Amino acid sequence: MLTTPETKEAALIRDALTQALRETLVTLGVDPLPESIALERPARREHGDWSSNVALATAKAAGRKPRELAGEIAEQLNDRLPLHVQRVEVAGPGFVNFLLDDTWLHGVLGDVVEQGVEAYARSELGAGRRVLVEFVSANPTGPVHAGHGRGAAYGDSLARILERIGHDVRREFYINDRGVQMASFAASLTARKHGVSPPEDGYHGDYITEWAAEMPDDADPHIWGEERALSEQRETLARMNVRFDNWFSEQSMVDSGAIDTTLADLRERGVVYEGNGAVWLRSTAFGDDKDRVLVKTNGEPTYLLPDIAYHRDKFARGFDLLIDVWGADHHGYVARMKAAVQALGHDPDELELVITQLVNLVKGGEPVRLSKRTGDIIELREVLDEVGPDPARLTYLLQSVDSQQTFDMDVVVSESMENPVYYVQMAHARIRSIERVAAEREVERVPWGDVDLSPLSDERELEILRQLEVLPETLLVAASERAPHKITSWVRELAGAVHRFYHDCPILRSDIAEDLRQARLWLVEAARIGLRIGLDLLGLHAPESM
Repeated sequence: MLTTPETKEAALIRDALTQALRETLVTLGVDPLPESIALERPARREHGDWSSNVALATAKAAGRKPRELAGEIAEQLNDRLPLHVQRVEVAGPGFVNFLLDDTWLHGVLGDVVEQGVEAYARSELGAGRRVLVEFVSANPTGPVHAGHGRGAAYGDSLARILERIGHDVRREFYINDRGVQMASFAASLTARKHGVSPPEDGYHGDYITEWAAEMPDDADPHIWGEERALSEQRETLARMNVRFDNWFSEQSMVDSGAIDTTLADLRERGVVYEGNGAVWLRSTAFGDDKDRVLVKTNGEPTYLLPDIAYHRDKFARGFDLLIDVWGADHHGYVARMKAAVQALGHDPDELELVITQLVNLVKGGEPVRLSKRTGDIIELREVLDEVGPDPARLTYLLQSVDSQQTFDMDVVVSESMENPVYYVQMAHARIRSIERVAAEREVERVPWGDVDLSPLSDERELEILRQLEVLPETLLVAASERAPHKITSWVRELAGAVHRFYHDCPILRSDIAEDLRQARLWLVEAARIGLRIGLDLLGLHAPESM
C-alpha cells in the first residue's frame, strides 16, 4: 500500500509529534506502548493542523478514560511544546489536536522553490510498476465524438498523475478494425464515391460524402477509409494534447493467429466448453452471473474472444496493471472481463475498468443539436472549434467520470471568473504579469539563500502555502482513487488563493517594505511552480498572458 508523500517540513513535524507523544505516554506510565501512533490532518482547520487518536487507542490498556488520558497528554505537551506547535487541545471523545504556528509553512515554500516544477510533489511510490492505460478506442469508422473527449481527457490525465508518482505508464488506443462495421464503412464510402446512397445499415453522415470525394479511384475503401478515420481521430485528440504511445490493431491479432492461440490457451486451462453448437467461457466459475459465448454457432468469434486475446497480449508485454477506460455503454461488460482475466490465470485486481458516464452538451440553455456532418453524434472537433482545446479539456475534468456531466458551452467560452478554465489560467497569467512588471521596474529577486520569510504572515499569503503543502497528498489521493478531478479541485483552490493574494497583497507598490517585497516575490514563484505542476497534470497550457 502506498504511503502519503509529504513535504520535508511536514515529515519533520510528523516525526516530532510522534516522538513527543511516545515520550509523553512513557511519562504517564502507559504500558504497553502502541506499536504505532496515528497522526492525521483534521478535515476542518479549526480542529487543528494535526490530530492523533492515541488516547482512544491506549486508554483501555492504561486503565483510564480516553478523554481523561487525552487531557493528561495535552497538559504534558503544553508544558514542553514540540516543533512548531503553538498549543495542544483535546476534542471529542479523546482526540489530541495540535495547532501549529503559521511559520511552519515557510519551510513548505522552501521545499517548493528548491525542488521546482520537475521535482516538487514527484515521488517514486509507484516503484516503476508498469501500467498500461487504454482509453478512447473508438471504431475507425468516423470522427471521435464529444463523449470520447471526456474519456480522452481522463485517460491522459490519469496517466500523467501515475507517472508523477513513479509508475512506468504507457497510453494505448485499441483500434476496433475487425468485424462487420468495417465492411459496412467501406461499403458506405464506395456507395458515396459512385454517387449513390449507402446501404441501409451503413454510415450516412455527411463526412462519408466528404471522405469519399477525397478517396482515390483506385484506393481500397477498407484500408483507405480506416487510415482516413484514424488520421482524423489522431488530429482531433492531439488538439486536446492527447497522444498515444501505441495504436493497437484488433485485425493484427487475426492476422497473427493470436485469437486462435488465446482460445487454445483457454481450452488447455479447462475453462471453455462446447454447447448448443457454440464455444463458451466458464465465466461463472470466476464470479460472472452467466457463462459467455466465445465462438458463435456460425464459427465467428464474439466480441469477447478478441478482447480476451487483447488483454492476454497486454500481459505478455510485461504490464503489471491494466487500466481500461470505457464508455457508459460498457457497464455490463465489467464482470465478464474480470472473469476472463482470471480465466487467463491472472489476479482480477491486475485489471481495472473505469466507466465514464454520459456528457450532455448545452448551449443557450438548450441541448446541442446533432452534428451536421455525422448526423447522429456531436463531433469532438466541433466542440474544440467552439470552445477551444484547453477549456474543453478542463471542463471534462471538473467532476468524477462516474457521474453524468452537463457541459455548458456558454460558460466555457466566457471570459469571466465564473468560468473555471478562465479562472485557473488567469491565475498563472497574473503571476507572469507580476514578473514582467518587476522586470520592467528593474526589481530583482534576491537569491533564495538570502531571503527572509518571516514577514509572510498575512492570511492570503499563508493560504497559498497551505494549498502548496497539500499537493503531494492530493496527488496520491488522485492516483489511488483514479480521480484526476481531485487535481482539478486543487488547482482551482490554489488559483483562488492566488487571485485573493493578488488583490490584497501588493508587491511592487513603492510603500512596501523591501523584506516583505522579496518574501512575496518568492511566494509568487512558489505559486507559479504549483500552478505549472497542476496544469501539466491536467494536460493544460500555462498562459503567459490573457
